[in-house]
Amino acid sequence: MAETETELMLKGYGLTTAEMVYRMPDFQSVLNTFVWQDYDLAPDYPRLFKFIEFWQGEIDGPLHSVRFTHRKMIAPGEWRNVVGEFPLH
Repeated sequence: MAETETELMLKGYGLTTAEMVYRMPDFQSVLNTFVWQDYDLAPDYPRLFKFIEFWQGEIDGPLHSVRFTHRKMIAPGEWRNVVGEFPLH
């Protein structure tokens, strides 16, 4: 069963965005980019590395470089205890 994004974030997953720069199969001097995004666990990044292995095995365009960023969506400092409530009309 697929987990929701909120369930993944509560388990420690964060949003990982990777930019793959690769060479065009027919024109090796031409570079192109592909952006990949998924929820992944830092610092091992199993989903990112699985995708890179898939790319290297199945896609004709060889990778030139990969750069990525990771943002944990729910951090301990973002939670706070609410002690009061002020309802407005």
